[in-house]
This record gives sequence, structure tokens and C-alpha cells, in this order.
Amino acid sequence: MSNVLESAEQRCDAIEAPCSAIEAILSPRVTDLGGFSVRRLLPTAKRRMVGPWIFFDDMGPADFPAGEGINVRPHPHIGIATVTYLFEGEILHRDSVGSFQAIRPGDINLMVAGRGITHSERERREITETDHRLHGLQLWLALPEDQEESEPDFHHYPSDGIPAVEVNGVPVRVMMGSAYGVTSPVRQFSETLYLEATLKAGQTLALPDATERAVYVAQGALSAHGSELPTHSMTVFTPEPGVAITATEATRIALIGGEPLGKRFIEWNFVSSSKARIEQAKEDWRAGRFARVVGDERDFIPY
Repeated sequence: MSNVLESAEQRCDAIEAPCSAIEAILSPRVTDLGGFSVRRLLPTAKRRMVGPWIFFDDMGPADFPAGEGINVRPHPHIGIATVTYLFEGEILHRDSVGSFQAIRPGDINLMVAGRGITHSERERREITETDHRLHGLQLWLALPEDQEESEPDFHHYPSDGIPAVEVNGVPVRVMMGSAYGVTSPVRQFSETLYLEATLKAGQTLALPDATERAVYVAQGALSAHGSELPTHSMTVFTPEPGVAITATEATRIALIGGEPLGKRFIEWNFVSSSKARIEQAKEDWRAGRFARVVGDERDFIPY
């Protein structure tokens, strides 16, 4: 399951400039879900987490004809907070704490699983009745050990509440954490960083400092410290200061990072610092002990 294109050492052997700023360049594992591709960057065999981030999927872009679309049946989570962010399209979120929320481009849906939550991701009838497109990111944040069994919760942050700043001509949105002098209102559980930037060809962006950080190229291509960073790659950088990326064409990036939390186990939709807790969650789901999604009670995904 190795998704590493080339190690930093291999890149450094081929160039004269130092590339100690790059730990690894990862490529996705691509799954085709019947015309709808999902690219998974985390976790991999070589890199399980970046800061508190334990899961990173790029879904789409996918074009759906009328009558088709996203239809993810109710399923459970523990030990994490999920972050959903769309570039295009819309998803309708329902969960077992009673949330009913459509997410649109630029918004953030933050679902806190804690001790256990069930949710579904579908689309409104108004969306599925016409041809439509979907493209976005789904990420999971591992929760600190003292918050793994917290009460489940849900938060929606509209696009106009997410702070934006221009850094040397580059538009940046700070979705979580603090960077470039602004702080996001999105709830954090530990030191966390998540931002988006769009660069024109030739523009350079100095990356904010973080204990761990990685840049995903959602569109376009970059160069950084002697290495080429292609579309759909994720580059894990060292914490050293002065790291910068340069767009070689029009590019959209997502940067994730923060303070590492320690080892986590992951199986199916469950994440925990305890293997025994995951086994309990599996048994609870099989036995129907998770709360049902309000308004979507009949269907579910079996373990």
C-alpha cells in the first residue's frame, strides 16, 4: 500500500540544491466507484498521519446525470472529527444528533464523532433532478486521548465566515488554526492547521510554520526546493523555517498540519488509541447499539 513516489533522499541525489525541507512526496491510491474516482492520500504505509490528520480523500470531480449522485448510507464513526469541504457541488449531511445540513463550496462541515455518531451523505432532490458536478475533500482529525470519548456534535461554518487573506498576491483561506496573521473560527481539538490557496503560474507562497505539515496539489503543479510536485501529490515537509512553494501553472493547494497526537489505530470507520475500543465499536455497530440517523433511520452500511 505504499504511495510514496520518491523519497527525499532519492530526489536529493539527483540535484545539487539541498532538499532537506522535503520528507516525502506521496501519490494517491485511486478507487473508481463506477465513474466516480476517490484519491486517498492518508493513511499510507509510509505515512500514517500529518499532525492530527489521519485521513485525506479527494473525491471527484464527478459529473452525474439527472437521477444519479452521491448516496452514502448511514455509517458510524468514533474517535475522530470529520471535515468536509467542497470545491464544486453540494452534499446533504444528516446524523444521529439531529443535524440536517447541506454543504456547498467554501463551507466547512465539522462532525465530532467522539464516543460514537452515525451519519449519511446524500443529495437533495433539487440537486439530483438535474445534471450536476461534485468535487471536494473529506478529512479526518484524530481526537486527543482525553477527548476520544467526548459527546458527539456537529458544526457548520458558512463560506463567508472563513477568514481570507492575500499573501504576496496569493489568495489564502485559513480553514482551521492560525496563519498569516488570521485565525479561523472553526473548532479545534489540538494544534491544527488547514488552509487553501490558489496560485497563478510563477507565484510563490512561503508556508506557515508547523510541527508537521503537508501540501496537497488539488489542481495544477508546483516546484519546491528542487523537486517537482505534480497534480494530486501530497508533499510532507520538515518543520524547518523558510519553506516555500512555487506554482508552475495555475494551481490550487490544500495545506494540512499541526502537532502530532501519537499512535492511532484505524479500522473501517473507527479510529482510537485503543485496539480494544475499536473492537467494541465494531460489535456495537453489528448489534445495532449506535444511535440512528434522524430522518434516515431505515438504511445502513453493514460492517
